Amino acid sequence: MVGTVSVNPAPSVPAARDEVVEFVSRLIRFDTTNTGEPETTVGEADCARWVAAQLEAVGYETEYVESGAPGRGNVITRLAGADPSRGALLIHGHLDVVPAEPADWSVHPFSGAVEDGYVWGRGAVDMKNMIGMMIAVARRFKRAGVVPPRDLVFAFVADEEAGGRFGAQWLVEHRPDLFAGVTEAIGEVGGFSLTVPRRDGGERRLYLIETAEKGMRWMRLTARGRAGHGSMIHDDNAVTAVAEAVAALGRHRFPLVLTEAVGEFLAAVAEETGHDFDPASPDLEGTIAKLGPIARLIGATLRDTVNPTMLAAGYKANVIPAVAEAVVDCRVLPGRQAAFEAEVDELIGPDVSREWITALDAYETGFDGDLVDAMNAALLAVDPEARTVPYMLSGGTDAKAFDRLGIRCFGFIPLRLPPELDFTALFHGVDERVPVDALRFGTEVLEHFLTHC
Repeated sequence: MVGTVSVNPAPSVPAARDEVVEFVSRLIRFDTTNTGEPETTVGEADCARWVAAQLEAVGYETEYVESGAPGRGNVITRLAGADPSRGALLIHGHLDVVPAEPADWSVHPFSGAVEDGYVWGRGAVDMKNMIGMMIAVARRFKRAGVVPPRDLVFAFVADEEAGGRFGAQWLVEHRPDLFAGVTEAIGEVGGFSLTVPRRDGGERRLYLIETAEKGMRWMRLTARGRAGHGSMIHDDNAVTAVAEAVAALGRHRFPLVLTEAVGEFLAAVAEETGHDFDPASPDLEGTIAKLGPIARLIGATLRDTVNPTMLAAGYKANVIPAVAEAVVDCRVLPGRQAAFEAEVDELIGPDVSREWITALDAYETGFDGDLVDAMNAALLAVDPEARTVPYMLSGGTDAKAFDRLGIRCFGFIPLRLPPELDFTALFHGVDERVPVDALRFGTEVLEHFLTHC
């Protein structure tokens, strides 16, 4: 493992963990809602400029980039390391959040309230928690004169929640120079703890490092038929055809496939808990359900999934339309794309056409190497009971963009969570919140990691 070069921080330099809560709260107060439509997406530019100001205040030179549309702000800065011959490390996070309906929440989703040991608001876990930690650690390094072992590139990007067309994807295509020399990266979604019961009666905290994620493919189905009057017998109805295709896809269960990341995760959990996660078992998913709320995420990585999400057809109750459409959200395991498409075509039949409206490939890397060792060491330095394990994310992140530059990507946002917290339900959920103690813990881990990476 490579060591760190630094100077002793002055006593007046505040610890990063003491600033992170205020940073996360302030970030949440920027309404950076991403509706998926550029004309109704707001706040990213203001938030990005605020981030730049926090970094420039301690001496960083930042670059603000609007990516393809007004207001889609991105900020990138670089901290030089001790060994310029080594590949740089990218630390990336997205500024945008999904919409939130205030009437559904216990607190206003853009209040950034700090109450009951939590920071509340949209983005608290997805992913302004990490943005706050990045700012806090970057500022401390600059003020304390810390020189990391390698160059660190901090990127704060737009539009992740809509696929990154105005964020990471745009930057990779149009400004790859910003990531010159970067060989590895950390971002969402990983590094959080999962407490499992041990076979000896105790408990063990596993920290899940994302090493793989499913492909994200949004597909439009189109059926064309003969328009006509709704009162007559009609055997060429586009609505019927698309509805049958949607129903077939929505009810279908794709074959179980145990990827390397999921297999390693289940093996680690089996070792700790004594549960048997035999892939040949007819009740593997039932055994996984014993893991509690995390089972929703793990279960979704056992097979490809298709979920119908949108329907569009017709304009009047008594008119049979000539065209009917549906949109389905497809998540595909690494190595399964060709087989998946063949299975979909068989299900929808010849009378319904399909096209990809978003196509982001699956991603997978190994759970090995110096960077993984540094993650493990950083967690153990702050939590001696930690055990790191790989896992696959059922969703997608900006890693899909940075992979195009040959960057090896991991999900690593270190958070020590209360065992009873249903963390996965907070992503895009009502009353999204992050524990204050988890933020402080994560900042300590991140600081250790970035000085030993």
